[in-house]
Amino acid sequence: MSTTDTAVGDIATNGVRHRTVEVQGLRVFYREAGDPANPTLVLLHGFPSSSAMFRNLLRDLADSYHLIAPDHIGFGQSAMPPAGDFPYSFEKLTEVTVGLLDALGVDRFALYIQDYGAPIGLRIAGRDPERVTAIISQSGNAYLEGFTPFWEVLFAHAKDRAANEAEVRTLLEAEATRWQYTHGVPADRLDRLTPDTWTLDQAYLDRPGNKEIQLQLFWDYQFNLDGYPGFQEYFRTHRPPVLVAWGENDEIFGADGARAYARDLPDAEIHLLDAGHFALETHGAEIAALIRDFLGRKVS
Repeated sequence: MSTTDTAVGDIATNGVRHRTVEVQGLRVFYREAGDPANPTLVLLHGFPSSSAMFRNLLRDLADSYHLIAPDHIGFGQSAMPPAGDFPYSFEKLTEVTVGLLDALGVDRFALYIQDYGAPIGLRIAGRDPERVTAIISQSGNAYLEGFTPFWEVLFAHAKDRAANEAEVRTLLEAEATRWQYTHGVPADRLDRLTPDTWTLDQAYLDRPGNKEIQLQLFWDYQFNLDGYPGFQEYFRTHRPPVLVAWGENDEIFGADGARAYARDLPDAEIHLLDAGHFALETHGAEIAALIRDFLGRKVS
């Protein structure tokens, strides 16, 4: 393992550190905040974002928790090998994430799962349940009920890539990236959105070769559904403490996906916020307060 800290000078414990670790010969970038002696919360981002989506939450919770937010391979500042040179799949992204946590010596942790972070985090939890102390889901889908009409073209693409690739590619363009942030946001909170978010995401998507990576992950997403029965069995068998903080107006993973958690986890704490897919951008303070209360009661 080799580690690089890109911060300069001494940083207070509650400051955010920006670091890289080599995992399987690949550079994995991650943000870290808080005292490692405190309970750890691992933050797993979704598409088309990066660990930048947690920039505010890291600072909001760093006084009480140790937080780690990696960029998945192909995203953000982590390595981006060409699609033909690396087996982009959610299984492989899970493997790299476990490698990162092992390299950092993080044995027990709570998970924050959003979008793509859900099939990664739930694979980790289901395979090594003793490591996971709690789960926080923000549009982190684990049930068929969560899929909306947004997914119709993606599932068509999974069945026939060639016939549907042109339409799916529109999801990688600037208008679609901006829409992911703005849809479902109430009018009185639109001014909380910073254009920096979708501008940064689009800059990463527009790197040469990145759209091919995203197309491969779009195609591979179908295999996450095969894992849903196992994820749900993990919920029923191990009963992890679960907090759901979900945008009720999310048109990518609908609110029924949030409600479905109660079927296998009657004690799940489910909060539907007047927000869209990226609820942290408009309801960050509310989500941070929910997490602080939840982890304070559930994780010693």
